[in-house]
Amino acid sequence: MSVTKESKARTKVPRAVREPQMLDAAVAVFAERGYHGASMDEIAAGAGVTKPMVYSYFGSKEDLYLACIDHAGTRLMEAVDEAGREERDPERQLWLRLLAFFRFVGEHRHEWRVLGREAAATGGPASEQVARARRRVVQLVGRQIELNARARGAEVVPGGEPEILAQAMVGAGESLADWWLDHPEETAEAMAGRLMNVLWMGLGDLVEGRLWSPAAEYS
Repeated sequence: MSVTKESKARTKVPRAVREPQMLDAAVAVFAERGYHGASMDEIAAGAGVTKPMVYSYFGSKEDLYLACIDHAGTRLMEAVDEAGREERDPERQLWLRLLAFFRFVGEHRHEWRVLGREAAATGGPASEQVARARRRVVQLVGRQIELNARARGAEVVPGGEPEILAQAMVGAGESLADWWLDHPEETAEAMAGRLMNVLWMGLGDLVEGRLWSPAAEYS
């Protein structure tokens, strides 16, 4: 097949199919090499396209990297949201969403690395993009906390605003997920169970109005 015919054959693949393929290939390379070590040639080869085609889709290496972060963040958000959408029991809903989170990390470790360690090391627009993705997750967790509180009869969340508690919960999940990257022998179920014990048992007391304070505990 000539170069011209080969190029025409490639253009027949719809953008809706081709673009996710490029993003998946790019995520794998960025996760393994880091932003500065990643090569557009390697990304193009992984996607089965030419380097000019990658540039025609994303414009620059930085734009491609930002698109990868958005791609990974959206997939994570959708996985977690979908897991508990139809569940009405707040305890089971939280469990399903924690399990979905860790299953996503386990099945998409490259994407989690790009969302976490690599983006933090890169800084600049990449870190800002991750921060925006993180805010979406915090908002979802905040709504989860409010639902849990109402299910237990609380009109408001005691001990602070839902967003503050959500920040703490998301931070705990991120820390455990980062730890898990270095301990892949653990299962998603085990990781979710650990976080469930910390969050649900503690949150259960909180939404029922039982607050810990140094004055009360050590008086």
